[in-house]
Amino acid sequence: MKQTVLVTGASSGIGLLVASKLHENGYQVIGTSRNPEKYMAKLPFKLLPLDLNDDHSIASFGKQLFSQIKQLDVLINNAGYLVNGLAEETSIELGKQQFETNFWGTIKITNELLPYFRRQKHGKIITIGSLLGLVGLPNVAYYTASKHALEGYFKSLRFELNQFNIKVAMVEPISFKTNIGESATIAAGTIPDYDLFRQKVTAYTKKSFDNAPEPAPVIATLLRTVKEPNPKFSYPVGKGSSFVLLLQHFAYKVFERSILKSINASK
Repeated sequence: MKQTVLVTGASSGIGLLVASKLHENGYQVIGTSRNPEKYMAKLPFKLLPLDLNDDHSIASFGKQLFSQIKQLDVLINNAGYLVNGLAEETSIELGKQQFETNFWGTIKITNELLPYFRRQKHGKIITIGSLLGLVGLPNVAYYTASKHALEGYFKSLRFELNQFNIKVAMVEPISFKTNIGESATIAAGTIPDYDLFRQKVTAYTKKSFDNAPEPAPVIATLLRTVKEPNPKFSYPVGKGSSFVLLLQHFAYKVFERSILKSINASK
């Protein structure tokens, strides 16, 4: 019997890539999009409407999904976006919007589907976080905070769901080439004291996106996690990710100097 996998935010980026690869590998794939009608004709899998910023959309989603499938084996929480900007220059309102989608939206859709998983007595919840859920970098304070929040939430949730045979895992990519940078919301730079640093960190961020590798390792890790009967919790992905984590935890001054040196060298 085919396993059924739900991928949120499956109309572009990593969500589209992993949903397409799972479909190629014989899984029954259901994707979500805020505007599925724009993409359905081009995709080999079904798309359902879901807006993580709309409580009504989330509250009605479980019933809609299970009117079309008998069971859900895997939920891949992928939908989200990026707010770029220095912390003090990012409005609280924009920061709240970042959390509303990346954190609260992810939690709300997970909670909407948990009763179905509990009744089944099995399932897997895989959330695409970020290495920025484990380390901190400048110019992405609210994105980093939202990803840290997801890490903490799911670290706790995995213990509570173990009794129902529901596995919880996080996949934490370092920077890869996707559309997240192009579609980012940019905070207004309005504090003169930051002008020089903002210019350098913006150049550093652009260079990082421009030189990022293709996300094939992320897709491969997600496929392995879907197939793994007992996945571990944390899957950092990307060249140098283990070294970055090691530096942050055990040689923070070296990590800090390395980042600032790279930023100051950017033009």
